[in-house]
Amino acid sequence: MAIGCGAAGVGSLTLLLLGAEQYFTDLLILSFCFTVITVVCIVIFIGGQSKAPLKSFSHTLVSISVKLLSEMILALFLFVIAKKNSNGVVLIFFALYLAFTIFLISTILKTLKEKSL
Repeated sequence: MAIGCGAAGVGSLTLLLLGAEQYFTDLLILSFCFTVITVVCIVIFIGGQSKAPLKSFSHTLVSISVKLLSEMILALFLFVIAKKNSNGVVLIFFALYLAFTIFLISTILKTLKEKSL
């Protein structure tokens, strides 16, 4: 729920700054993609923390690596294949990337403070 609220807030702020509703579908699609990527990374990280405490370090690295690679593939698809390279789409992409990255890193750090590697 916090992921959706954060994405909606960042997306709404970005749309207000751009002053255009033409990017609304791009915002929805990117928000959904970033949400799925972040949830998958959190599941990998939490699964590593609970099931295999000795392998939790590798699960943390895999989680962050999956996030990086999947978002690079998303950027490649969005900017090169779909040719959505207007200033508004680029701004929405990087604003959502920053918001979801901060959320994931803060979640990982909060969990590691409670239970160290």
